[in-house]
Amino acid sequence: MTDAVERAEPTAREPVPLTPTAIVLESVQKTFRSGPLGRGRVVTALADLDLEVPTGTLHALLGPNGAGKTTTVRTVATLLRPDSGRVQICGIDALADPDAVRERIGLSGQYAAVDGNLTGFENLRMVGQLYGRRRRDAADRARELIAEFGLDDAADRPMRTYSGGMRRRLDLAGALINRPELVILDEPTTGLDPRGRQRMWEVIEDQVASGTTVLLTTQYLEEADALADRITVIDHGTVRAEGTANELKTTTARSILTIQTSDDTAERTDLVATTLADIGLGMPRRLGPDRWSVAVADGTRSGVDAVKICDRAGIDVVDAQVTAPSLDDVFLRLTERREPT
Repeated sequence: MTDAVERAEPTAREPVPLTPTAIVLESVQKTFRSGPLGRGRVVTALADLDLEVPTGTLHALLGPNGAGKTTTVRTVATLLRPDSGRVQICGIDALADPDAVRERIGLSGQYAAVDGNLTGFENLRMVGQLYGRRRRDAADRARELIAEFGLDDAADRPMRTYSGGMRRRLDLAGALINRPELVILDEPTTGLDPRGRQRMWEVIEDQVASGTTVLLTTQYLEEADALADRITVIDHGTVRAEGTANELKTTTARSILTIQTSDDTAERTDLVATTLADIGLGMPRRLGPDRWSVAVADGTRSGVDAVKICDRAGIDVVDAQVTAPSLDDVFLRLTERREPT
């Protein structure tokens, strides 16, 4: 590295007042031309998308392939300019001053954006220098992150010798090199084994606990359920639902009541079906000679009510269970594939 780089001072950030919302997208639209040389039909990637992420929280962005997640992430990261709408990141107008936004964010993608011929330490030091840090400051920060991410033993090995989990940790460390206010994690644990994912979860939780805002896209719904303060589900470039995991489960999906009848009433199918149809939401399903299920609205209370109603109808229930909806149920219900209107 030249003396000029050695003596270079990091670019000073202009002070920006801390805002209650780290991300504000209002009526954001983005279209692309499909086909060779962009001469095909117009494809709408984002259609009047609204998104707000409070400062110091982890917000998960969910959606099927082609829903608009990547376009949203690239817009937030100032890698893509929307056709219209408002984009404010960390209190800054991202369309008017994208450079100021880039100084305050870190981006970690699905694939480690590092040089396989450099060591882990050299990669992180290089990223720090690209952010404008002096070589010594960049080296100190790199060593700090290597220790934090448990990469001490591999710090001086070429990155090409790293496992998939180690590369992901190194990539996330690179996104944190400049102590960003906002970190964008695009499917950071894809392909990791359960232990590697758990370790990444711990690192991400530590970042949020320290005050960093995190925007997370993931294909693992249990990951969003475990980590996110709030979740936005998008499809066809629009928001389908937003809320906490529990709010989405409660308002979007349905609990399932399953009952088992005694042998004496197992053959009285018409009576059981009619009674459960009156109790539940929609028609019940017969799961076996003596087992039935039906969607219900009131969770566990529906199970208690069902036993009472069945007893009055002369149906002997030997077991009744209510299964709460999962985030998978929410996702499937909200993103049933349909052609956009």
